[in-house]
Amino acid sequence: MKLKKPDRIGILPETGFCPGCGHGVVSRLVAEVADELNINEKLVITHDVACGYIGAAMMRFDSIVSAHGRPIPTASGYQKVRPDNIACAYLGDGSAYSIGVAELIHAALRNDNITVIVVNNTVYGMTGGQMAPTSLPGEKTMSSVYGKDPERYGTLNVVDLIGKQKIAYLARGELYDVASTAKTKKMIQKAFENQMEKRGFSLVEVLSPCPTNLHMAPLKAKEYMHTEARNYFPLGEFIDVTKEGSK
Repeated sequence: MKLKKPDRIGILPETGFCPGCGHGVVSRLVAEVADELNINEKLVITHDVACGYIGAAMMRFDSIVSAHGRPIPTASGYQKVRPDNIACAYLGDGSAYSIGVAELIHAALRNDNITVIVVNNTVYGMTGGQMAPTSLPGEKTMSSVYGKDPERYGTLNVVDLIGKQKIAYLARGELYDVASTAKTKKMIQKAFENQMEKRGFSLVEVLSPCPTNLHMAPLKAKEYMHTEARNYFPLGEFIDVTKEGSK
């Protein structure tokens, strides 16, 4: 059998992600930025044992598969040992904001010099589509079959969580169309550049469709994230240490 060769940025042409999933696009953006910044040989990506882990098989970068919810402390530990390399934690919203939320908060409090990419699809992906901290009010999931009760369960927003800390960068993008995807790529680039300049902790959240667990066709899932999820997760750059007046 003839093996497929990676393309010029070190990423395989086929993945195991579900059709319409945003993970493949985000993984591609990370790979493109790494190639353009010429950090391929220095980049180490710490993956979670969830949907994002599939990216470890499609990328040709060094990677570490952490315990569930622990990509951020794994990246922090690696960066302490190899401070001149680039450590990127790549994980989903369930991992980052539920089981891994303590690690996220304390990495931000320490202003660890790492890059964090969080793919937010408002639902647990790998485990079957249960309600997540980011699930929207009224959203039906495997564990909220009548819709998420907003009075009992809030909707966690990472900007509220760490938006007042002295970190380097905090931004949120989406994958709705070419223009918004290009903006998201620029956010990821800024995050890596901050780490290269040793400015501290950078987090980019990406609103991403999950057709399988949202039980929608791919285009409808993308529209849902663009029209509904953005009401609770506004897009933009919330902290940028390179801009005057930033926190």
